[in-house]
Amino acid sequence: MQRTIQSELEEITRQGLLRRTRLVSGRQTERVTCNGRDVLLLCSNNYLGLADHPALAAASIAAIQQYGTSSGASRLVSGTMELHEQLENAVSDFKKCEAALVFNSGHAANTGIIPALVGRGDVVFSDRLNHASIVDGILLSGARLVRYRHNDYRQLGMLMEKHAKGRCLIVSDGVFSMDGDIAPLAELVILKRKHGALLMVDDAHGSGVLGSQGRGSVEMLGVGSDVDVQMGTFGKALGSFGAYAAVSAEMRSLLINRARSFIFSTSLPPSVLAASLAAVELVQSPEGDLLREQLSANTRFFRDSLAEAGFAIPDGSTQIVPVVIGSADTTMKFSEELLAEGLFAQGIRPPTVPVGTSRLRFTLMATHTHADLAGAVERITLVGRRLGVV
Repeated sequence: MQRTIQSELEEITRQGLLRRTRLVSGRQTERVTCNGRDVLLLCSNNYLGLADHPALAAASIAAIQQYGTSSGASRLVSGTMELHEQLENAVSDFKKCEAALVFNSGHAANTGIIPALVGRGDVVFSDRLNHASIVDGILLSGARLVRYRHNDYRQLGMLMEKHAKGRCLIVSDGVFSMDGDIAPLAELVILKRKHGALLMVDDAHGSGVLGSQGRGSVEMLGVGSDVDVQMGTFGKALGSFGAYAAVSAEMRSLLINRARSFIFSTSLPPSVLAASLAAVELVQSPEGDLLREQLSANTRFFRDSLAEAGFAIPDGSTQIVPVVIGSADTTMKFSEELLAEGLFAQGIRPPTVPVGTSRLRFTLMATHTHADLAGAVERITLVGRRLGVV
């Protein structure tokens, strides 16, 4: 019997995996209006609270007044605007790389970069918990996918001994988006050197947050000169939109010629480019240092408080704090009851995470107060006890 859209939706619903969007009003700050009530936002990637920063807003408005609202076409058709070049120069300086190339989103970056680097007959070694956009990029490339256990560089080494033929690419998140832990990048570099592989790190959740002046996990772990591609985004800690690849000048030239998501997309508009440029400057300033200190303090307080309340919190130090529930139904019930308590914390279910590991994914912002977070932990604990989770 032919599947219908209705039958597919019914099956998704039966599995407890039906997704709906929630309408929020106001700015993406630590508090938003959701379903008509004021709630504390604990599921935004606006880690430094820059999404409504006056400097970003002023830069965006000024760019519209000077350049208009659109870039008009792809950069290979209607040209690179001054702001594209200025932003790429700022990113390459920030990441201490020869060059950079801006993409329209993190997904567009990963699905453009990976097929530009590898193809049929090549091999990609990918962490099992890598972001879906990395998996999509590998599938689009046609290269052979070899997955290794999460952060298990020893297994990766054994797999490379067996399968490393042709051009090889190791790709890993820097900070894993659903677990909040950091990749063993120094060990990946050793394997990259041993096998003559390329190494790509998706640092979307580390950029702006980790390392000196927010340069990310690659800089924090001291492996910048050995990473061939540092992908990062402007839409998380940097409070804007879009993504970039920080690379060598030669690699940039290859991406311009091979990355289909760059070649065949209208480029980012001036307002977004200007906001991103302002954000790159801001995160390297004393204000950026202060925001990172506040985020780090909030992260420690929230993690410690949840652990003291009896929740099993995975080891880690980043602003992404998962509480694994297991059941998708229980996870979503937990999320709904938290919303009724004035907390917006999204439940994460398959296929975003493996079956049996559904979770609440809490994310901290520099602009949360300790009073906000202490009250949140009280309500999370109340609901958790009610549901028998803690």
